[in-house]
Amino acid sequence: MTETAVVEAKPEEPEKPFDIEVHVRRYNPETDSEPYWDVYTVPMYSTSRILDALHHIKWEQDSSLAFRRSCAHGICGSDAMRINGRNRLACKTLIKDLDRTKPVYVEPIKGLPLERDLIVDMDPFFEAYKEVKPFLIASDKPEKERIQSIADRDIFDDTTKCILCAACTTSCPVFWTDGQYFGPAAIVNAHRFIFDSRDEEATTRLDILNDKEGVWRCRTTFNCTEACPRGIEVTKAIAEVKQAVLRGGR
Repeated sequence: MTETAVVEAKPEEPEKPFDIEVHVRRYNPETDSEPYWDVYTVPMYSTSRILDALHHIKWEQDSSLAFRRSCAHGICGSDAMRINGRNRLACKTLIKDLDRTKPVYVEPIKGLPLERDLIVDMDPFFEAYKEVKPFLIASDKPEKERIQSIADRDIFDDTTKCILCAACTTSCPVFWTDGQYFGPAAIVNAHRFIFDSRDEEATTRLDILNDKEGVWRCRTTFNCTEACPRGIEVTKAIAEVKQAVLRGGR
């Protein structure tokens, strides 16, 4: 009878931290005339996120670094920034998805007024959002929830995913050069209600977006779709709003 040797597998050794070089765009309006780059060496793991790197810098190296973050799970949208030249959420950008042999460049999103370091003034962004009336408008007063078919919901389901991070809007070349343009995020949120069968003010929103700074300013570069951390087909939504404007309704 042949005996079978049992070979016990050795447990994998835990990953050791490695250093990455992080270049952060800094600006303090009280002391700086222009933004500048500051360089930090940060110990990270392959599963660490850029947000972890920023936390390490702020908590261990330079407490003056200013940036926004909240949930740290890709839901609040507050930590949108440019990472290696692309708009991303710091909490969703893993070190393993970047080339760790090269420096990582982190800077604020473009097109909005810079306040400090990685923080921009979001007021113009939210003003455009509010202008498109991003809420359900209906005259009836039902005693229970308004019933909607699955097919009707599917029409606008994609645009309900927006977290208002401004990654799409601030990736748009038209928005960079024209601060009056509503921008992709505002149009996406208008789309969400324009195509909602329960809403009664689609025409009002279409009239708003038919303005010279509305949907017709879009040049279909697809930057917005690429930048969206939620995977929304932003360019498609804008095209559907354009078609609705031409039809005069949803």
